[in-house]
Amino acid sequence: MPNEYQILLLVVAGVAAGLGGSIAGIASIFSYPALLAVGLSPIDANVTNSVSLFCLSAGSILGSRRELLGRGKLLKQMAPANLVGGVLGAILLLETSSTTFKHIVPFLLLVASLVILIPRRGNAQFEPRIHIRVMQILAGLIGIYCGYFGAASGSMTLALMIQTLGVGLPVANALKNVLLGISNGIAAVIFMFSGHVHWLIAIPLAIGFFIGGRTGPIIVRHAPQKILQRGVSVFGMGVAVWLLAKL
Repeated sequence: MPNEYQILLLVVAGVAAGLGGSIAGIASIFSYPALLAVGLSPIDANVTNSVSLFCLSAGSILGSRRELLGRGKLLKQMAPANLVGGVLGAILLLETSSTTFKHIVPFLLLVASLVILIPRRGNAQFEPRIHIRVMQILAGLIGIYCGYFGAASGSMTLALMIQTLGVGLPVANALKNVLLGISNGIAAVIFMFSGHVHWLIAIPLAIGFFIGGRTGPIIVRHAPQKILQRGVSVFGMGVAVWLLAKL
């Protein structure tokens, strides 16, 4: 059972992760190290994190309702790919040994931290630049990654939405919140029956996730994105180096 200091750490990490996830797509870069800090194994930390992320999705979708107007057709086309991807990623994680996952995570974090820095150009139009089937395949692959680990899967989805649809960051962010909510949601359902979820740790983290996720879409309409992305990228690289040093 976590003590009061650990509970405070989890709530604060959840708020930071909720803000980071709903603004830049990098929730797990903040929350995963916090779960390791309170003593969870790599697999248990990732599974507990994924279950708690449901509250981030709920909060960020509520905060993105304005940007989601008129996007129903696209979401219906993309949702099945994210759903299948989330299932495959969750199964892949549960079949991975804790030792193997521990060695993989630092490199996933390094890649995720670099993805955040990919330039994103958008405009006010909503016209797909590639075939919808290609978008579905790419979304499905990101969904697998989301179900397996997830750090910066939101950033990858943001890049996909902006580069393929030509929309600005607020709309791309809203679409990302729904699509990754599907991938992570189905993975979380599978994880609930895995025996790896630490519920007393998941609850304070989930509370922080909801707070950060609910306020993040409001901030994203006005936030200086380049400064934010660079800062988060440096933080993620630092965590990855720290994890590599512990191997």
